[in-house]
Amino acid sequence: QVQLVESGGGLVHAGGSLRLSCAVSGVRLDYTAIAWFRQAPGKEREDVACIDIRDGTSSYRESVEGRFTISADKDKNTVYLQMNSLKPEDTAVYYCAADANKFRICVLNTVEGYWGQGTQVTVSS
Repeated sequence: QVQLVESGGGLVHAGGSLRLSCAVSGVRLDYTAIAWFRQAPGKEREDVACIDIRDGTSSYRESVEGRFTISADKDKNTVYLQMNSLKPEDTAVYYCAADANKFRICVLNTVEGYWGQGTQVTVSS
């Protein structure tokens, strides 16, 4: 059974940092691409960052480029999202998702794999 469990969310002032973790069990990271998505109240879910564990390539939405970094620790089967210089508009529930098809999850932003339960990130101004 594949499970993704997010942690690390919380309340932070604008300009602060948080590191989100996505612990993956039931499948080796080598076989997947992992993405972070977020959904703010009243808004549609949007992609944030994506990483192909197999070749290490990553991609980001423009609004977080240079502030967020996605990384993976294969030994811990965990993917991280380091978020720096946080802004109030980054406030959302953040979800990680896994899919064996990199193009589908990282380019099409469609997931036919697995989702975590989400973790709340709140950035105060």
